[in-house]
Amino acid sequence: MKVVKWLLAIVLTIVVGITVYLTMFFDLNNFKPQIVDAVKKQTGRDLQISQDLSWSVFPSLGIKLGGISLSNPNGFTPAAMLDVNEAVANVALMPLFSQQIEVDLLKLDGLTLNLVTQKDGKTSFDGLTAETSAEKPQSTSSNSEAMSLQTLDIGGIELTNTNINIIDMASNTTQTFSLKSFTLGQFSLGQFADFAYEFSATLPDMQLASSGQGKIKVDQALQNVTINDFDMVHKAQGDSLPGKAITAELSTQMKMALDAKTIELQLTKMSAMDLAATGDIKINYGNSIPKIAMNLDVGDIDVDALLPKQEGDAKENEATPETAPSKEPDLSGLKSVDLTLNLTAKSIKVSNMLTQNWQMKMAVNKGVLTLSLLTADLYEGKLALSAKLDGRKAVPTYVFDKKLTGVQIRPLLTDAAEVDLLSGTASFEVKGSGASLIVDNLKNNLNAVGKFEVADGSLYGVNIPQMIRSAQQKLKGDLSADKKEELKTDFTSLTGSFTMKDAVVTNPDLAMASPLIRLNGKGTANIATEALDYTLTTSVVGSLSGQGEPADESLKGIDIPLTIKGTFQEPKFGIDTKALLEGQFKDEADKAKEKLKEGLFKKLGI
Repeated sequence: MKVVKWLLAIVLTIVVGITVYLTMFFDLNNFKPQIVDAVKKQTGRDLQISQDLSWSVFPSLGIKLGGISLSNPNGFTPAAMLDVNEAVANVALMPLFSQQIEVDLLKLDGLTLNLVTQKDGKTSFDGLTAETSAEKPQSTSSNSEAMSLQTLDIGGIELTNTNINIIDMASNTTQTFSLKSFTLGQFSLGQFADFAYEFSATLPDMQLASSGQGKIKVDQALQNVTINDFDMVHKAQGDSLPGKAITAELSTQMKMALDAKTIELQLTKMSAMDLAATGDIKINYGNSIPKIAMNLDVGDIDVDALLPKQEGDAKENEATPETAPSKEPDLSGLKSVDLTLNLTAKSIKVSNMLTQNWQMKMAVNKGVLTLSLLTADLYEGKLALSAKLDGRKAVPTYVFDKKLTGVQIRPLLTDAAEVDLLSGTASFEVKGSGASLIVDNLKNNLNAVGKFEVADGSLYGVNIPQMIRSAQQKLKGDLSADKKEELKTDFTSLTGSFTMKDAVVTNPDLAMASPLIRLNGKGTANIATEALDYTLTTSVVGSLSGQGEPADESLKGIDIPLTIKGTFQEPKFGIDTKALLEGQFKDEADKAKEKLKEGLFKKLGI
């Protein structure tokens, strides 16, 4: 026991002696001029240390720095690149000998970093990395072995008043990022520790603020990080935002595996404006392109409300529409994305069109966006869509396959295009492909084929039976025959197929059936000019007499040509009265021929 006591006494004496020597006779401030000169020679920058350096050796190994400033290159404004008000680090000395790190305190206050980019492209970093070590070929793969620790205990970490200013002289903009505070409580490996932060940012067109708190744990091997109960509140203000302000709340759990290079996020709450969502996100960053998998379940989304409102007089905006972009969008960023997204939503409203019960599966990989599945309830019917967008070339290409079944077509057309032309239960199929995402090219380059069927509906803007009656009565000399009736033609079925090329939709086989008439025809619709050009043939199969009028079946069996001209918004329906008259004359002539034939047969005794 005496030997042990003597050894401990000797060790203690040596430590105390070294401590006394270093603290009383070894002054760190004597090295300040050499440090300043070394920085000047290495970087050409001026380093200033206005406060005295102080340090301690026992019972903790510590250092305190203050009043530190590192200049920007000559001619830069502001002159200082880095300012530090105070930095303090204290580590318990004795545990270090047994690979145990006990940090009493880590504190950094008043760090300001000014990162400037001049008009000529020069930056605050120029010169700092000029002397790159060519003698650094050592692999970093052994970091996990080097970081093997018995314990790591931290009494606390405090970061306060940290500011980063990003200044671009070319665009004359400044972005400021401020970390008001970051605190980490009592921390030990394998144990959860509390943390909290307050952050803000000033951008050219927006103000951001964020605060949060949670619990963090790092395992003994320094390979797994777990964050639980991470609650954040984000606030943004800016003229471009809906209502000029947004508040978002987020609660998540996170697991990070440093050895497997994976991150898993569980979103227990995500809300912003009227949007609420839950889900999970998995990230594998081991490859050159991180692989991201997202599963999100959201409630009601009103895209129209999320978009900023256009200010100014609406009529004035209509008179001077914005010029559509004439340049292809840059989709090269898709090449650096490996994403799969599964999304479910209660409802989504966009461009005043409401869809419900969304299910979507989408992937982005190697520059190609693939929408393998999108289904939704749409105006009492179903929507099914699949599509692919290839952004690997300068001019993107796309293909799609879309189906609508059992949809109430009138409210859909009214909400989507403000067109009140057709009602009924519609089914619609279209497959197509094209190139270019420029608006005009979208219309001109799209090639598509499809078919449609509408049951038990009405054609609005025209009353074909009334129009035929009116024309017939005028031909008989009654010029006051315009009887006002509802401009609507009911039908039991409306079918057809179509092709689309060079912005023109061609429909060769339009067919409509109703209790009174049969309609067949063909025509075109130009989606670039919105012009309609249809020629239809109507056959009367029932009495066209109005209510309370004697039955008039004089037009039965006569083909009556109709026309549809005008535009999608204002279609113009017409009737060929000449053909109607010729049809009547032909019918009368046929009847006269029959009577003459019967008279001849009687005279001949046949």
